[in-house]
Amino acid sequence: NMSSRKGLNGACSVHEYTGSFIGQSAHFKMTSVCGHVMTLDFIGKYNSWDKVDPAELFSKAPTEKKEANPKLTMVKFLQVEGRGCDCIVLWLDCDKEGENICFEVLDAVLPVMNKPRGTERTIYRAKFSSITDTDICNAMNHLGEPNRNEALSVDARQELDLRIGCAFTRFQTKYFQGKYGNLDSSLISFGPCQTPTLGFCVERHDKIQSFKPETYWVLQAKVNPEKESSLTLDWDRVRVFDREVAQMFLNITKMAKEAKVESVSKKEKVKQRPLALNTVEMLRVASAALGMGPQHAMQIAERLYTQGYISYPRTETTHYPENFDLKGCLRQQANNPYWAETVKVLLSEGINRPRKGHDAGDHPPITPMRAATEAELGGDGWRLYEYITRHFIATVSADCKYLQTTISFSIGPERFTCVGKVVTSPGFTEIMPWHSIPLEESLPHCEKGDLFPVGEIKLLEKQTSPPDYLTEAELITLMEKHGIGTDASIPVHINNICQRNYVTVESGRRLKPTNLGIVLVHGYYKIDAELVLPTIRSAVEKQLNLIALGKANYHQVLEHTLDIFKRKFHYFVDSIAGMDELMEVSFSPLAATGKPLSRCGKCHRFMKYIQAKPSRLHCSHCDDTYSLPQNGTIKLYKELRCPLDDFELVLWSSGSRGKSYPLCPYCYNHPPFRDMKKGMGCNECTHPTCQHSLSMLGIGQCVECENGVLVLDSTSGPKWKMACNKCNVIVHFFENAHKVRVSPETCDLCEAALVDVDFNKAKSPLPGDETQHSGCVFCDPVFQDLVELKHAAMRHPMHRGGQGKRQGRGRGKGRRPGGRLNPKKPKDKMAALAAYFV
Repeated sequence: NMSSRKGLNGACSVHEYTGSFIGQSAHFKMTSVCGHVMTLDFIGKYNSWDKVDPAELFSKAPTEKKEANPKLTMVKFLQVEGRGCDCIVLWLDCDKEGENICFEVLDAVLPVMNKPRGTERTIYRAKFSSITDTDICNAMNHLGEPNRNEALSVDARQELDLRIGCAFTRFQTKYFQGKYGNLDSSLISFGPCQTPTLGFCVERHDKIQSFKPETYWVLQAKVNPEKESSLTLDWDRVRVFDREVAQMFLNITKMAKEAKVESVSKKEKVKQRPLALNTVEMLRVASAALGMGPQHAMQIAERLYTQGYISYPRTETTHYPENFDLKGCLRQQANNPYWAETVKVLLSEGINRPRKGHDAGDHPPITPMRAATEAELGGDGWRLYEYITRHFIATVSADCKYLQTTISFSIGPERFTCVGKVVTSPGFTEIMPWHSIPLEESLPHCEKGDLFPVGEIKLLEKQTSPPDYLTEAELITLMEKHGIGTDASIPVHINNICQRNYVTVESGRRLKPTNLGIVLVHGYYKIDAELVLPTIRSAVEKQLNLIALGKANYHQVLEHTLDIFKRKFHYFVDSIAGMDELMEVSFSPLAATGKPLSRCGKCHRFMKYIQAKPSRLHCSHCDDTYSLPQNGTIKLYKELRCPLDDFELVLWSSGSRGKSYPLCPYCYNHPPFRDMKKGMGCNECTHPTCQHSLSMLGIGQCVECENGVLVLDSTSGPKWKMACNKCNVIVHFFENAHKVRVSPETCDLCEAALVDVDFNKAKSPLPGDETQHSGCVFCDPVFQDLVELKHAAMRHPMHRGGQGKRQGRGRGKGRRPGGRLNPKKPKDKMAALAAYFV
C-alpha cells in the first residue's frame, strides 16, 4: 500500500505508507536530500575580490549559510513535506558529514512540524552501516539521537577552510596573475589540506632532482649441482662501492674451483591474510591495481553502497565487531562462478576469525552485502566490487604457509647464499592470486660439507637509481600517516591539485608536479614552511576530532586556529617578494606573453591577448589587464570600435555549434550603464544607438528563461542564428539568407522586433520566388518552417571573466530600452511557441 511520487524539486522522490512506530500506528513519509542542504559562504559584499582586503576574511567578514544548490529548492521541498508531521527519523550517512546534514534538515523542518506535547520526544536518529533488511530493521528498533558535537566539528572545518583558503587564494591569485602571463591556471589556490598534499609531491620531485647516481659492484656466482642445471647465488656482502676492492674479491674467489655447503636451514613461514578493508586501503588498491583515481573510486563505491551491494564505504575501521554476521555475508557469495568453490569450502570447513585490526568506532570494514554479476554492475563498478569481495573472502581464509630453505655456500673466503620457497598451504592467496608466493626453481637436495663445481663468477657494474614520482597510492599513505584530510576528503584534495594544474597524472598514476606547483611549494618553504608542512594541519585535525568527541570548545578552537593563520597571512603578504623571485625565474611577465590582438582605447597601441588560463588582454603601455569570458575563442571583431571608449571590439565564440557575441574589453570590466553588471558583452549592453547593442539587435524574449532576450548574432551568416543573452538557448533560422537585419518595427501580437530577411534568388525558400520578407520570427506563418530551437553546445553559456561574484548596481534585466520590447509573458502564446520550436 505504498505510494510514490516526485517531490516539488523534481530531484527527490517521496514514498508514503502506513505502519507502526513505537507501538502506535502511523503514516510515514520517506524522502531524501542530495548531499549537503546548506553551504557556508561570506555575505554578499565580501564576495567581491576587488573591494575587500583578504585579511578581513579571517575575522571581520560575516558568514552565512546558503542553500548548497538553489535550483533544487531543498529547504522549501523539506518544509512542504514536513509540514504537520509529529516525528522525524533521520537516516543520513552515519559519519560526521551525515551528522551535520541531520541538523541542516532539522533547521529546515522543525519550524513547520507539529509542536511536541510536553517533554515528548520527536527527533530520532537511525544508525546503520549497510542497506540490508537486517541492518535497517535493527536500526529502526534502536533509534538514538543526532550528535551535535560531530556536526559542530564539520561546521568548524568548513569555516576554517573557507576563511583560510579564500584569504590566501585571493591574495596570491591577484598578485601573481597581475604580474605573469603564462601561469596557465585560472586560480592559484591555497588550502590547509590541499597545499601539504602538493608539498608531498614536490618533496619527492626535489629528491629526484637532487639525486646523484653512484656506481657500485656486485659479485655474482653460479654453481652447477648437476650437469644440466645451474644455481645463481647472492653475495652476502651485497655490494661494494670501490672498483678495486670489488676486483680483489673477484680475484680471490676465482681461485676456488668448488663451492662448499656451509649450512642448510629450513623454516616454515607464514604470510598473513589481509586486515579487513577500510577506505584508505580501498583507494590505494583502486589506484595502484585498478588504475582508478581516488575521486572516481569513491564515487563508484558510493554508488555500490546506495544500490545495496556493499556496506558503507567511508570507514577507518579494520576490525569486525564480535556480533558481525560474517557467515551470512559469505553465503551471499556461494553462487558466483569466480569464487564459489573457495566460499563453499570455507563454509563447510569453518571460517577463520579475521585478524584483530583497528577499531575507530565508526562503521564496520567495507564488506560485500549481496551477490552481483559483471552484467549488473558493468566496467569499473564490477572491478571495484570484485576486489572488495575477494578481499573480504581473504580476511576469513587461512594464512598462506610456505617452507623457506636457505643454503649457505663458501667460495674461497667469501660467503654466498640462495633461498627457495615452497608453498605448503596457499590459504588466502587462492582468492587473491596476486599475493601468492612466486614459483621458483627447486633447490638441490644437499647437506653441510657437500661440494659443487663453480660455473662462473663475474663482477656486475650497476648504478643506484633515484626514487620515482609518488603514485596516488603512496600519496594516500602519506596523507593518512600525517593526518592530512579524512578518509572522505583525501580523494577531494588529490583531485584539487590535479584540477589546479599543480600536478599531472603520468602513466602508472604517478603524480608529477608542474612548474607552477613546484614554485609555489618552494615559495612557501622560503617564507613560512608551516604553510606546506603537514604538522600544523594534523594538529588542527586533532582539535576537530576533540570537538566531535565533546572534549574541546567549538568557538575556542575556531578562534585560536584563525588567529594563528591570520598572523601567518600577514607575514606571508609582507614576505611575498621571496616567492616572487622564484616566479620570475620560471614565468614570463605579462608584457612579454601573448600576441597582439586589439587596440587599447586609451593609448591606441595593440593590447596582447594572453591565452593561458585565465585568458585576458593586457596593455603593456598603460599597464592595464582586462578579463575576458573564459572557455571559448577570442578574435578581433572587424576592427570596429566601441562608441563609448574607442576600444576595438573582440568576438567571443564557444564554437560553431555554440553562441558568439562581440564585447568591448573596457565595458566588459567597467560597466558603462547603471543597469549593467561586470562581465556583460554587447549582447547585454543597453546603449541606445550602438549597432552592436541589445537595443539594436535584440529580437524578443527568450522562450525558456525569464530575463533573457534573444539577440541576433550578426556574424553567424549564412547559418544565421539568434542566441539568448542569459541562457544557452540558440534559435537557428533563415539558413543561406543573404542578409538578416532587425527592424525598428515590432510585432502587433507578441511585441517582438520584426526581422528583414534577404535571400539570393537561387536559394530563396520564400513563396512565389520572392527574395525579401519582413515579419515576426515567432508569429509570421511564412517564417514558420525556417526557425528551429537548439541548446548551445556548451554546458554553461556565459563563462564570465573576472574573479568571484559579479558586482554592479541596477536590475540588469537586459531588456531592450525605449519600450520596443515589452517583456510581458505572451498571452498563452507559450503553447504556440512550443508547437513551433519543439
